[in-house]
Parts: sequence; C-alpha cells; structure tokens
Amino acid sequence: MSDNAIEIRGLQKTYTARKGEAAKLALSGIDLDIPAGSVFGLLGPNGAGKSTLINILAGLVVKSAGRVTIWGFDQDVNPRQSRAAIGVMPQELNLDPFFPPRAALEVQAGLYGVPKSKRRSDDILRLVGLEDKSNAYARTLSGGMRRRLLLAKALVHHPHILVLDEPTAGVDIELRQMLWENIRRLNQQGMTIILTTHYLEEAEEMCDEIAIINEGRLVARDSTANLLGRLDAKTMIIEPDTPHTILPKADGIEVQARANGTLALTYNSSKTSAEAVLAAVHDAGIRIRDVRTEQADLEDVFLDLTRSRPLVG
Repeated sequence: MSDNAIEIRGLQKTYTARKGEAAKLALSGIDLDIPAGSVFGLLGPNGAGKSTLINILAGLVVKSAGRVTIWGFDQDVNPRQSRAAIGVMPQELNLDPFFPPRAALEVQAGLYGVPKSKRRSDDILRLVGLEDKSNAYARTLSGGMRRRLLLAKALVHHPHILVLDEPTAGVDIELRQMLWENIRRLNQQGMTIILTTHYLEEAEEMCDEIAIINEGRLVARDSTANLLGRLDAKTMIIEPDTPHTILPKADGIEVQARANGTLALTYNSSKTSAEAVLAAVHDAGIRIRDVRTEQADLEDVFLDLTRSRPLVG
C-alpha cells in the first residue's frame, strides 16, 4: 500500500457508437493520484467525464484502457478487493421503496459479504441521523432522509475510500451541514473522501486537493491553496468620500463604477502594485472613505481553467 488511496494511469473510456452516431471519447489518458486520508475534490462541467471516472472506480463501467489501483489493489488483478475498498454515495436516489433503512443496510452488507457479527447497521443509522426511522419504509422518507440512507449504504462494508457524487445537490441547509459534519468525522477517522460538487464554495472549504476535468482530460490537479494562487488578479474596492465624475486611469488597471457608488479596480498583483492603484485614484482627485480588496475564488479558477486548453493529461 502506497501513500495514495487511488492511482490512475492512462485511463481511457470510449463509448461505442450507436447507429448513425460517432463513438464518444469520455476519458482521454487520465493520470491521477489521490492521497490516502485526504478530502479530494473532483470538479468539472457537465459532461466532462466525472461520472464516468467514478463509475469506473466503483466497478460499474469497464474502462477502455489504462490501469486503476484502489487501496493497493489493481482493479484488473484483484477486482473484488478493489471494489470492497471503496463505497459510493450516488447522486440518484436509487432505493427500494419497500425496504426499511435497517433492512436495506443488512441486505447491502450481505451483498458485500460482511458477516453478521461485523455488521454495524445501528451505528451507521445513528451516524446519519436515521435511528428513529430504522423500521420505516423507504418510500415514506423525505428526500433528505433518503440521501442520508444512501450515505449509510455506502458505509456498510467499512470502506477505506468514500466517493460522494453531488451529495448536497438540491438539499436544504440543515441536511447539508449534517452531511458535512459526518464527512469531517469520517475523514478524521482516516477515511479518504472523494467529492464531486457543483457548489464550488464547498470544495474550497472542504477539500485538501482538487482535480479539474474538462472534455475528458485532466486540466489541473493541485492543492486548493495553490489552485487559488494560479490567478493573481485582485480587485480593490474604493468607496469615495464624495460622488465622483472622473474615473482613475492607469496602465494595467481595469476600472468599473458599481451601482452602489463604489469603484472596482482590477489589476494583476504580479505586474501592478497596490500603491500604483492608490496613486491612480489620487491622481483622479478622488478622496477615499473606505477601501478593501477582493481576490479570486475557486469559481474564478474553475472558469479560467475550463475555458483554457488542457494543462495536464
């Protein structure tokens, strides 16, 4: 077992063409390492290949080429052990409506070959806040409770790695907070978490490292801090002491007058100093009542990278 929970080399997936259609290349030569014990973000626009990658890891889709190692087990050599090392919470609510939560967990544990003596269905239901619904039919559960049950089912076989595919899509704030508290707790216990999400602020807050996939290729893979550092654009927000009619002018500074009366001056910190920005404001005869700065967030990085040509892979 290396320091990586998952190692992917040259991963490709091509979906066979239907009659009258061209074959679809979903993944094109992905190389990716996911460190053990990390919370790892897997991001990309719709159709980028994220779901295909997750389904290959879960053993639900057969890859076209490449090598996948999960918790030290080569997926081709030891398929059973590699599948046992990973649990997946899918985006779709695919639950049997006639199985109560506890029975659903028992069935899932049986499918994974977990002996009855090692099953902990009640503990898992308590973890996800469903202990009082353990014998209620799944069809009577709310949408949020069904998502909790999906998380519970992903944990029945004690996986080393947990994959969360859009876990908070369409859920309320209370459930979202509960899910993240559980995820933090599981990660603190040593579980590796892989997260896909469209809520970039969640990825920015939760993830140690992030990979961005676009059009089947890996366009970035780095620590969250380093990805945020890729864009050195800063915006200085000036609140003038009095209304102004003349805008600051200087090379390398883009100025926008906002509806609330403030001025947004955007510049690249590697080329233009904050002192030069303030000097341009002064030269325009503007007295400053207040000033603050804004920096790029993960959404800015994401949009910049998915507009660009692939950097890696």
